[in-house]
Amino acid sequence: MAEELTTDTPETPEQSEEQAIKQRKNGLYPGVSDELAENMQSGWADTELHGLEPIAQAAHTAARRAALSARFPGQRLVIPAGNLKTRSNDTEYAFRASTEYAYLTGDQTQDGVLVLEPVAGEDRHEATIYLLPRSNRENGEFWLDGQGELWVGRRHSLTEAEQLLGLPAKDVRELPAHLAEATGPVRNVRGHDAGIEAALADKVTAEQDEELRVFLSEARLVKDAFEVAELQKACDATARGFEDVVKVLDKAQATSERYIEGTFFLRARVEGNDVGYGTIAASGPHACTLHWVRNDGPVRAGDLLLFDAGVETNELYTADVTRTLPISGAFTDIQRKIYDAVYEAQEAGIAAVKPGAHYRDFHDAAQRVLTEKLVEWGLVEGPVDRVLELGLQRRWTLHGTGHMLGMDVHDCAAARTETYVDATLEPGMCLTVEPGLYFQADDLTVPEEYRGIGVRIEDDILVTADGNRNLSETLPRTSADVEAWMAGLQG
Repeated sequence: MAEELTTDTPETPEQSEEQAIKQRKNGLYPGVSDELAENMQSGWADTELHGLEPIAQAAHTAARRAALSARFPGQRLVIPAGNLKTRSNDTEYAFRASTEYAYLTGDQTQDGVLVLEPVAGEDRHEATIYLLPRSNRENGEFWLDGQGELWVGRRHSLTEAEQLLGLPAKDVRELPAHLAEATGPVRNVRGHDAGIEAALADKVTAEQDEELRVFLSEARLVKDAFEVAELQKACDATARGFEDVVKVLDKAQATSERYIEGTFFLRARVEGNDVGYGTIAASGPHACTLHWVRNDGPVRAGDLLLFDAGVETNELYTADVTRTLPISGAFTDIQRKIYDAVYEAQEAGIAAVKPGAHYRDFHDAAQRVLTEKLVEWGLVEGPVDRVLELGLQRRWTLHGTGHMLGMDVHDCAAARTETYVDATLEPGMCLTVEPGLYFQADDLTVPEEYRGIGVRIEDDILVTADGNRNLSETLPRTSADVEAWMAGLQG
């Protein structure tokens, strides 16, 4: 990895980036002569792009901004994309724009900020997107600065951004001063841009900012047509990633769970932006750890692999799918018994997903089936209603049966209880149905043959006008179909 030009004269906190670049250009930094600095200013072709078409979701982002404007008339609204975060020393994590910003703009560039300015005397806003412009070639920024275009790649000019996003674009470096001088009520989505928060420190309140965040979370409960198509794309790519994994289980047995993780990651990067969350490749007793993301354990024939993974599309919508697979290609009798119970519970949960149903109905339906099985197997004393009332089944079912899905794997997380878990389902909502049974390796309350077995089956379910649609239905779910599918891929 190339190293940036360094200096023996450290910059002071008061020193601006413009001053620092000027120093480098003037030869104060080792290796940069005046002649080289002058040479680097010229001889570059004009690469401005013309006649760009708006991004595919431009009409949808405009509608989303209109809904936001109607909710907060007369108030300035500030929604940042966020900044780079340091991973270690001088390396950064890959940037991922804040969900709120990407949802409202379709843009994913670091340091961007969307501002909705209220129009005096009218119940509407004028939206402006503030972005970093092209790197300056006159002052050397494009090759001397660590975020210059010769280091990290070309970014769109402000004019190009306006064509793509359907928004007026301005230089984000001017925004903090503008916000500091602004008057009137202001709301900001916190937690993404410390510089913006500092500029607004004396103008905002935590309570009002939270109301903005909650509104934007609830706005995503019902997906528009663009979002549904992206979620389907994510599920389709995820299904191909699961097929990739099945094909290399023999190689994973020679290495570790990381081979499985890496195999799926390749599919996610080829067909999308990334994985939507940390991949869970849990083999054997690791399947009983709900968020096993270390993925450093052995993969052994005879064990089960609980594989929970999702491709995030280039527009940042993620799938969230789980299959529990027999590594040898066939379930043992006890594995099949537990797997079939979870499948039956998932079927009951999916059937409960429909317009007008209570959000909690699918969880209750799946939990009842699992509880019936636990009582039938003699692992807990019935009757079933008593077990459910006391929550005794949770020793082995552990978690809720699903959650909303979208740009975040646990989407709409800031929504109020009454609009989410206590609400009724509507067409356009997308959620996971993912019951599971987990018998810990050290659980002495169950027979030894159960211990170390964990099973979860998860699909992404879209609420439709007449019921639901399983977006991840191309992946088999019954134990017999799973075995046949694996045999076909490995044959």
